[in-house]
Amino acid sequence: MVNIRKAKKDDAQTLVNLIKGLAIYEKLEEYAIASSEDIELTLFCDNPKVFALIAEVNDEVAGFALYFFNYSTFLGKHGVYLEDLFVKPDFRSKKVGFELFKALADVAKEYDCGRIDWAVLDWNQLAIDFYDKIGANAQTEWTGYRLEDDSLIRLQEM
Repeated sequence: MVNIRKAKKDDAQTLVNLIKGLAIYEKLEEYAIASSEDIELTLFCDNPKVFALIAEVNDEVAGFALYFFNYSTFLGKHGVYLEDLFVKPDFRSKKVGFELFKALADVAKEYDCGRIDWAVLDWNQLAIDFYDKIGANAQTEWTGYRLEDDSLIRLQEM
């Protein structure tokens, strides 16, 4: 049986380990530099802006979902943005991802959110198939953009 619970401060290192597992899976390990202190300061501070759910199977950590609230001007409602979802390889096909999504749907309902949004790497067919199976709709008309590092600094100096 899958148990989903809110992450707590004691889970900071566990979350770092899960994030590293996700980074390895996504072939982005060199970018996963968050420390347990970073996680404690951002998720477990007085006024957090990001939250996490932990999935457990038989008291063993099986995965996590990390999310924050966004806003849709068109809907006039908040939404949930799923930043990361990761299920350890040994727990895939055991409904862990499904239960994490159900828990996110509960969060969306609790806060009267209009939707849940997320992005997926275009090569991650396993995830895409899962999202299709749960009834998600790919948003192919949008192109993601990002400002970071030198380009962010240059913009600030303009």
